[in-house]
Amino acid sequence: MKTRGFEIAKGWEDKDIHLPKRSTMHAAGYDVEAAEDIIIPMYHPGIKPTLIPTGLKAYCEPDEWFMLVNRSSGPKKGFVMANSIGVVDSDYYGNETNDGHFYFQYFNCSDHELEVKKGDVIGQVIFQKYLLADDDEAGGIRTGGFGSTDK
Repeated sequence: MKTRGFEIAKGWEDKDIHLPKRSTMHAAGYDVEAAEDIIIPMYHPGIKPTLIPTGLKAYCEPDEWFMLVNRSSGPKKGFVMANSIGVVDSDYYGNETNDGHFYFQYFNCSDHELEVKKGDVIGQVIFQKYLLADDDEAGGIRTGGFGSTDK
């Protein structure tokens, strides 16, 4: 039985996407590559973050989630995650809108455009358990993909 891991998202099967791997035996994060070339423009007020596709989806246990985090070298190069960390719930996997394809959202805080090439490591995924409060009554069902639970 599968517990947690990565798969290629629908529509990306023939794009030479590499599944994430940890670099060392004690690394917490799985290194994730960009699925295509992207230019991230310099930041200015009002600019929207650049979404970098991964071509991946991840599955985990119902009481788990995964975190999208910047690489430690990212900020010194100008890469700043728009949402600090990405929180991805277990029910995002295989959703009807985008099959669970996850993206990284970045701003560019350097003084020049940043070029991301297909295959560049753009961030990491870390799997985590979560806890419930005593009075938790959540009962909703996910009906969409990226941003679908925004209230």
